[in-house]
Amino acid sequence: MIGIDTNVLVRYLAQDDPSQSARATQIIEQLLTEEQPGFISLVTMAEMVWVLERACGLSASELAAVIERMLQADTLVIQNEQEVFTAMVALKTGVASFPDALIGALGSWAGCSSTLTFDRKAARLADFQLA
Repeated sequence: MIGIDTNVLVRYLAQDDPSQSARATQIIEQLLTEEQPGFISLVTMAEMVWVLERACGLSASELAAVIERMLQADTLVIQNEQEVFTAMVALKTGVASFPDALIGALGSWAGCSSTLTFDRKAARLADFQLA
């Protein structure tokens, strides 16, 4: 398995730098295989969503589609895949942002009865409770 940093993933998805995007494409499409997949950490997922939303202007539905394709890729191993899926669904349906939904899903995964927040939008998620 090979770890993939956010900048490699973003260059592959955004195709915004001729040199780095070409190398990122080579890594994602040729170097990674089912036998030697790329590992995507939760930090990488959160950073990727932030960059694609803020810097590249992707909408929630576009971000959800990117995450869904990544979850389906046989050449990628996503850390806490089920929790990432749960957060992607919340993003896709407009219930919450990806980071908020991921925080809640990871709290549940860790055995938390709830996650306390001051964020009223996040508090709409079942995993959260207003502090």
